[in-house]
Amino acid sequence: MDLSILVSFIVVAGLLVMSPGPNGVLIARTVPTSGRTAGFANIAGFITAFYLHGALVVFGVSVILVKSAELFFAVKMLGAAYLCWIGLKALRDAWRGPVAAASVSPARRRRTLAIAYWEGLLTNALNPKVSMFYLAAFPQFLPPGLATPANTFTLVFVHSMLNLVWFSLMVLAFSRLTAAARSGTFQRWIKGITGVVFLGFGARLATIEP
Repeated sequence: MDLSILVSFIVVAGLLVMSPGPNGVLIARTVPTSGRTAGFANIAGFITAFYLHGALVVFGVSVILVKSAELFFAVKMLGAAYLCWIGLKALRDAWRGPVAAASVSPARRRRTLAIAYWEGLLTNALNPKVSMFYLAAFPQFLPPGLATPANTFTLVFVHSMLNLVWFSLMVLAFSRLTAAARSGTFQRWIKGITGVVFLGFGARLATIEP
């Protein structure tokens, strides 16, 4: 896989990982009552879900790329529209400034490692935003000729490692990182950068030819 494609994917996936979302909320609820190990079990669930989504890409998008130019065009335009929508929404939020951050209450009961793992898995496996990320991003980074299982799971591995690093740091230094994630300045910078990058990638995705 070309290094420039890999670097571009790292930028896009990294911005999504760092943006406040349900994974951070789950970590914030789990760690105070169930400890660091349960937080890492959450992360293991996140990663498992990413490989499930990656498998769907291998058996779905790769078939679309080969079998149907019309379906490829539909997926391409859906992905481009999705990325541009995220970009515009992020820029709008960055312009308006952050709303008052709602506090995340810890879970009321201690979680077992199995429960923490399944919560992490389901949070990502059933999250439409994660599904749309894989549907929208992967056709861009796996153009015809590169849409092989090896390349697909290379990107899944990269996405998984970004999540592992970010959320492991969040678990290990919970109070500091969650405070940063809720910081108005932090959120505005992340949203602003995300908006510009995603608009650019959305426009690029729309020009990919089958």
